[in-house]
Amino acid sequence: MTHTFDPTVLREYDIRGIIGETLGPDDARAIGRSFGTLLIRESDEGLTSPTVAVGYDGRVSSPMLEHALVEGLTASGCNVVKIGMGATPMLYYAEASSEEVHGGIQITGSHNPPNYNGFKMVFQGRPFFGADIQKLGEISAVGDWNDGAGDVSSRDILSEYVERMLEGLAGIDRASLEGVKVGWDAGNGAAGPALEALAAKLPGEHHLLFTEVDGHFPNHHPDPTVEANLADLRELVASKNLDFGVAFDGDGDRIGAIDGEGRVIWGDQLLMIYAEDVLKTHQNATIIADVKASRALFDSIAANGGKPLMWKTGHSLIKSKMKETGSPLAGEMSGHVFFADTYYGFDDALYAGIRLLAASARLGKSVTELRTAMPDMLNTPEMRFQVDEARKFPAIAEISERLTTNPGPQVEEVNATDGVRVNTADGWWLLRASNTQDVLVARAESDTEEGLERLMGQIDEQLALSGLERGESMGH
Repeated sequence: MTHTFDPTVLREYDIRGIIGETLGPDDARAIGRSFGTLLIRESDEGLTSPTVAVGYDGRVSSPMLEHALVEGLTASGCNVVKIGMGATPMLYYAEASSEEVHGGIQITGSHNPPNYNGFKMVFQGRPFFGADIQKLGEISAVGDWNDGAGDVSSRDILSEYVERMLEGLAGIDRASLEGVKVGWDAGNGAAGPALEALAAKLPGEHHLLFTEVDGHFPNHHPDPTVEANLADLRELVASKNLDFGVAFDGDGDRIGAIDGEGRVIWGDQLLMIYAEDVLKTHQNATIIADVKASRALFDSIAANGGKPLMWKTGHSLIKSKMKETGSPLAGEMSGHVFFADTYYGFDDALYAGIRLLAASARLGKSVTELRTAMPDMLNTPEMRFQVDEARKFPAIAEISERLTTNPGPQVEEVNATDGVRVNTADGWWLLRASNTQDVLVARAESDTEEGLERLMGQIDEQLALSGLERGESMGH
């Protein structure tokens, strides 16, 4: 027996495809066989039957894929603990909080359209991505699988997970939060049930939207980084006069937020709030943000006594860098936020919502006041434009080479951590290749409209020199 995956399915950070076209039960079974085989062969403790936690999101195709995945895992000799339908961070929690669990797989299409699905994986406490994922393909292609017969059990971790999240309010006088009013939008995603259980135990007044899990996403698409998807939350915050609002993506590992005036608090702005809070107890700590984040964030981290570190975009890459540097906090523009100060270092949007409440209480300012205090930077949304898959990385390499060897008078600094981020007197601009789509991503930020125009001109100039153009941007 061997199995060959569709070439588009094994991605950099996870596995993802279109149900019935590029992804189905045979793929899920092969993923289980290969992941289980790797886990047994690389087991730190020489375990012949390690345990893998398996969870799934609210998509219509998820139960079918779960069934096949579990078959594959047990056929390789792994034992499986099924945690059922829930948010991706619940799966991460099941893996991180139990010494008896050696790996975890969440079936989720994240923020993709309803006909997509995929898998996010944890391997012996570390993110499983890049070369690891390619290895699954290689093992499957030759059928180099272990044979065994693992056991299957189920575990309900919802209440335990909710109790653990409530520890995010430790040390805060709950009475001081009684007057707080918050809106929450689960977007019909997998975080809904956990959100309901959590809100019932929180001090203050909580208004919930779309907590019923529905894989068709009937109200709006669950991607909180797209401003249009925050319209219902904005209306709720305005009509009920709430202090702030929090939204989640389809599998609950990315957070979006708005303040009491309906202004979006973008990923890097949320990180400014979290960093100010965390640095009060972790002076000189390294705080990590991805290359798309505002200069205002890096300045703010330094002003609050932290060491800002700019790193590559991608939740797996950020988690790995946190482990390497001992960082207590990291985040991305896309709304992945990672707390390792008193939590496990994985991205959990529900926990990030609790920490926003906590930060506001500890800093003694409302979320609206914290948002108002931020410098007004003029920045573009994340612009994405189609570039042939085979061309995207070479194009960025050419641009990087040109700017490093012959930067020209405007360029003050070129950072090639992930793509090219160029600092000039006007601000900065970024061009990078997406690891998950056949697109280039661009972003620019300045203090003035004229500066922003000049930065966009530099992006266009570099693209033209590589025979490309921005064309129709695909939005945020």
